[in-house]
Amino acid sequence: MLAADDVRRIALSFPEAVEKERWGHPTFDVAGRMFITIPDDQTSFAVRCPRLERDELIAAEPEKFWVPRHEAGSNWVRARLDALEDAGELHDILADSWRQVAPTELLDR
Repeated sequence: MLAADDVRRIALSFPEAVEKERWGHPTFDVAGRMFITIPDDQTSFAVRCPRLERDELIAAEPEKFWVPRHEAGSNWVRARLDALEDAGELHDILADSWRQVAPTELLDR
């Protein structure tokens, strides 16, 4: 079963990713832009996701993805760790979020 430590390990494997604490929980940035948060209960994580894609993602896999009401207007989506297939799927989700904010020169690393 995947855990918050798996999110942390994978997030920090991306070029120039750093961990910061915000709102009392871990967040991960690249070039000063946040790309992952791990909420207090550590059973899920939030990543960047364009709103149109987010709506399709939630509709296709509502057991895996959702958006809390207070984040409805944002470009973020949450994913339940226990609903993911494996570490490969987790890596792909986190990598996609990282790519959305990473500087162009880091994308080829």
